[in-house]
Amino acid sequence: MAAPLADPGQRLLARVVDTLVVGVPVVLVVRAVVSGHTVDVVAPPAVAACMLLYEAVQLALWGRTIGKRFAGIEVVTAASQEADHAPPEATEEAGAGAVWLLPASVPGFVPKTATASEEPTRAGKDAGSGSEAGSGKARPARARTHLDVPRSVLRAAVYSLPIALRPIPVLGVLASIFWVANAGMLYEGTSRQAVHDRLAGTLVVKRPRPDSSAF
Repeated sequence: MAAPLADPGQRLLARVVDTLVVGVPVVLVVRAVVSGHTVDVVAPPAVAACMLLYEAVQLALWGRTIGKRFAGIEVVTAASQEADHAPPEATEEAGAGAVWLLPASVPGFVPKTATASEEPTRAGKDAGSGSEAGSGKARPARARTHLDVPRSVLRAAVYSLPIALRPIPVLGVLASIFWVANAGMLYEGTSRQAVHDRLAGTLVVKRPRPDSSAF
């Protein structure tokens, strides 16, 4: 079952929190080191570099930043969402007769698949045989939902690097136009993908809450 897409308000909240977490300390440090008009030249590139590192590392490790944790959302690959939307028949064709072992709706689990030839072995194990698959091959897992390092860096760079252009008159205006267009792309289509999502192949979804009835 695919996770619902994050609301624009949740994404805005996450960005505000992340900007405060990164921007305020960096600007304070820059003001302590330099003074005068130099602050306006040094601060934007410093904030951009720190924001890029801050976001890329957290997305690669956990799929969400501090702001996204606060807003209850996370970043996943678009391919993983498409796989969740695919009907079982399409999954079987793509996986050479794969069958579901774990439902996608179980919180905390990544659904796994096994080929049709491996399913009888699993059934025998469930019946109490305790034996593993005779072939010794691991069952293939579904598409990884969290971002890899290149995708995380690309997504963070597309959003963060325009911040460094703010001191340059013409490029600073273009950067502001880009941010407006970037936000507007959330309302183009049904996937709610900003420009950095489209380039990196990602989606922002609501993070499922733990099922209290399971405790």
